[in-house]
Amino acid sequence: MTATRSPYPANPFGDWDGTPGAARELQKRLAEQVRLEDELPAQLRLIAGVDVGFEEGGALTRAAVVLLDADSLEVVAQSLARIPTTMPYVPGLLSFRELPAVLQALAALPAIPDLIFADGHGIAHPRRLGIAAHLGVVTGLPTIGVAKKILCGDHEPLGELRGEQVPLRDRAGEIIGTLLRSKDRVRPLIVSPGNRVSLTSAPQLVMRYVTRYRLPEPTRLADRLASRREEKAAARRGG
Repeated sequence: MTATRSPYPANPFGDWDGTPGAARELQKRLAEQVRLEDELPAQLRLIAGVDVGFEEGGALTRAAVVLLDADSLEVVAQSLARIPTTMPYVPGLLSFRELPAVLQALAALPAIPDLIFADGHGIAHPRRLGIAAHLGVVTGLPTIGVAKKILCGDHEPLGELRGEQVPLRDRAGEIIGTLLRSKDRVRPLIVSPGNRVSLTSAPQLVMRYVTRYRLPEPTRLADRLASRREEKAAARRGG
């Protein structure tokens, strides 16, 4: 759907004072707004992948967003945003470091995606607000977190074949995500809903967009752009 009114806030942190302690308290409050029901269009038209890299030794945050046709997976548009990094790396507070650049990159797209896949966690997070969940709450858009490492939680052994999955549970036994084997005998992905997507649907949607590679196409393409591999590939082709 084309954009009518931007869902991307200029300030995703409200009256946050910039301290890690206040950031953790804000995460707890925002986590209460996460919706874990499927609130997606009957037919997805546009999907987006989001990833973040850094330049100049971390001084610049580089957010990449790739907008895809949900059926053909053809790239409709892509956007890069570079802004000064304003917060050091603090475990569990990734969104406070990366979200401003992500929102700027999303706002530059010609259309609003029906679903966003973010490199990082959704609710599989100590305070249930990884970057995918934070992004989903402040924009109101459906989001899914696709991470490469577990931040918290335990799981049973996972089979080695494509599509096998086991739930990721917190200490109380509550399911907070899914370990998903996206390709035979490759490292699993940690998939968790961010907002407006259910725990059941999140891994199904990820697998829908896995093609030849371990990562689903939206985050794979965003990762290439964020990490500058796309630029290097173009340079080798002479483009």
